[in-house]
Amino acid sequence: MTIAEWCIFASVMLYLLTIVPAKWIKVDGAGRYDNARPRDPAFYAGGIRERALGAHQNGIEAFPFFAVAVLLAEFRGAPQNLINELSVLFVIVRVAYVLTYIGDRPSLRSILWAIGFLITVAIFFLPLLRNYLPV
Repeated sequence: MTIAEWCIFASVMLYLLTIVPAKWIKVDGAGRYDNARPRDPAFYAGGIRERALGAHQNGIEAFPFFAVAVLLAEFRGAPQNLINELSVLFVIVRVAYVLTYIGDRPSLRSILWAIGFLITVAIFFLPLLRNYLPV
């Protein structure tokens, strides 16, 4: 497996692990997590739990394009070292994105989202540039 393919796995784990701590956090008046009602909107209303849920949902939204971009770039013969480097950078940016989302830093979060999206776009278009890039 390539480093980029491991980054696909890492991005799945990141969005899964983003929501798990929110279920264990004790918030005054918000109640405990009820596994019989895992999608209860009242549990996630307000504060850190709501932000963790938002980061989790955004991870689910960002994942398909990233995974397809990586696989397309690999299947179409783009330089593997560039795919790997951009994929690692994507995961780093997504970790920072999650931390800023949970930490309630909306402006920085939006900047990081845009950077992550641009990285994915770059990976997607690497096959078009393969004749001009070093191997």
